Amino acid sequence: MPQTAAAVSPQTVQADADADAAAALPSFGIALGQPLYYWPRETVMQFYASVADAPVDRVYLGETVCTRRHEVRHAQWLEIARMLRDAGKEVVLSTPVLVESDTDIAWMRRACAQHDYLVEANDLGAVRCMAGRPFIGGPHLNVYHADTLAWLAGLGAVGCVAPVEMDARTLGALASARPAATRIEAFVWGRMPLAFSARCFTARHHRLRKDSCEFRCMDYPDGLVAATGEGQGFFTLNGVQTQSATCLDLCGETLAMARMGVDMLRISPHSGGTLEVVQQLAAIRAGRQAPAPSGITPAGAQRCNGYWHGAAGIVWEARS
Repeated sequence: MPQTAAAVSPQTVQADADADAAAALPSFGIALGQPLYYWPRETVMQFYASVADAPVDRVYLGETVCTRRHEVRHAQWLEIARMLRDAGKEVVLSTPVLVESDTDIAWMRRACAQHDYLVEANDLGAVRCMAGRPFIGGPHLNVYHADTLAWLAGLGAVGCVAPVEMDARTLGALASARPAATRIEAFVWGRMPLAFSARCFTARHHRLRKDSCEFRCMDYPDGLVAATGEGQGFFTLNGVQTQSATCLDLCGETLAMARMGVDMLRISPHSGGTLEVVQQLAAIRAGRQAPAPSGITPAGAQRCNGYWHGAAGIVWEARS
């Protein structure tokens, strides 16, 4: 007797179709940048306990803004790193951006001296400290063209984070001309890190000296917004760091970035909304959700496209 074909459920057909659609999508990794704000130790620990279960591929750890922030010390960052590595995450230890004091140098050297985790080098002193070992070039190395990227690759760079000021065309050109073994990472969500200064703006706001700041940064878990005379948020003060007041939201451009050769998309942690954005990127990557702006911003901030369209980075421009 002829055999009757087994019935296939509509759910199975839909699951197969979703799998085929996801396989046709360009792939990208999801990276979680290091926390840029000064959070209490318990908040940091709770946050990374949640990150362990999140669909994040790479996690950056360490203090990059101000080494006076001591709620989480180097040994505790290593404990978090081990926990996240056991959860299947790639862990990267980041070095300080503005290296001025002996304390800054010590933080940088501790990160570079260990061999268990990849290092994000955020200044050329850290690049030299790596002595040819593999590292990731941080966004503040200001790699704008392929010659600089090739030079860093010759010094050991296996990846590079694009500066936030880079527009889509320039980023595509950098990705297409990169050395074969070098991966490109780009920011997609969070307040944009713009500049660093020897002066602590948060301490100055409270009429305090930098060395006796009373750790006022902890009062602002998403930074202190500075407004223009007309009341428009213009910058965010975060100790010695200046950030955008608006929140970058390029979640709608994720597949476009992947098609141009960007390997990793970075989310910058904030006190709320971070893991929700991670879930949205994971859904886009899996084909369960069409690319679209996240619609999530920290602390009621306005959103912006950054410099993606080559326009002023503070504005939001909706494009189909």
